[in-house]
Amino acid sequence: MKAFTLQGYSKTDKLELVEFPEPNLKENEILVEIHSASVNQLDSKLKSGEFKMILPYKFPLILGHDVAGIVVKTGSKVKNFKVGDEVFSRLPDFHIGAFAESVAINENFVALKPKNISMEEASSIPLVALTVWQAFIEKAKLKKGQKVFIQAGSGGVGTIAIQLAKHLGAFVATTTSEKNFDLVKQLGADVIIDYKTQDFENILTDYDLVLNSQNQETLEKSLRILKSGGKLISISGPPDSTFAKEIGLNFFMKFIISLLSRKTKKLAKKQNVDYFFLFMQANGTQLAEIGKLIEAGIIKPIIDKIFPFEQTNDALDYVESGRAKGKVIIKIK
Repeated sequence: MKAFTLQGYSKTDKLELVEFPEPNLKENEILVEIHSASVNQLDSKLKSGEFKMILPYKFPLILGHDVAGIVVKTGSKVKNFKVGDEVFSRLPDFHIGAFAESVAINENFVALKPKNISMEEASSIPLVALTVWQAFIEKAKLKKGQKVFIQAGSGGVGTIAIQLAKHLGAFVATTTSEKNFDLVKQLGADVIIDYKTQDFENILTDYDLVLNSQNQETLEKSLRILKSGGKLISISGPPDSTFAKEIGLNFFMKFIISLLSRKTKKLAKKQNVDYFFLFMQANGTQLAEIGKLIEAGIIKPIIDKIFPFEQTNDALDYVESGRAKGKVIIKIK
């Protein structure tokens, strides 16, 4: 099969298009012919080595976490899928490889593709929607009437986060540039702040929840807009000790990570709020629930650009530019 591979950690090297062995199928896996994949900031961070201490990959590596495609083969113990099924998935850590013509996936991380969306739209969903689901439903237990601040509302995570928060009955504030006001308003945002000309800290107060996806300065400002007992969930760091335990890091790494989050934890305690770092986990059951929301028209995929497979490096560059509205897709078949 053809695949874009990375030969080693690098911020500047391009992915190489090569002939790569087709995956060997295990008994609980399905082989998916990939029709489309989406590009995430996580792909860029892995490529540059930003996560190499907590996600040490071997090379050559095929990047890509989100896929949509058709099942072409099943392992002997697969129960929930058959050849011909249209599926989508967030590939699990250490078993990624969406920038290729096919991939083997444990069936526990797969769901049937919603019937009312295209392959391209389906591939845009898994990582961002699972991130938001795990932030709002698992960690925050977001309730009707609560106030949530979602940073970067026109981005891949933000566009889905606004829709899910509104579905849960929350009041939503978000930041974006003026040219994207109409988009986030249509998605349901109640308060829209132009991050280029306005400071959200001077506008927002007494919020129950912040979904942080930006830098440390923005995180610290966000802590100050929360009410006592509020929660900040960050998907951009710093990682905390709970995360270190969840992924089974050794004592030394747990200690290093606790140092990384010490300042943030101290500031959160001072404000009497809770800080959580979220590193999303692949989950086929949750993805199936998200699929139901899509089929019901509650969540709609937002796509910025679709690149042909041969232009995978251009797609990655575009995501790294930070200009994308919604998701960036690679059309493979």
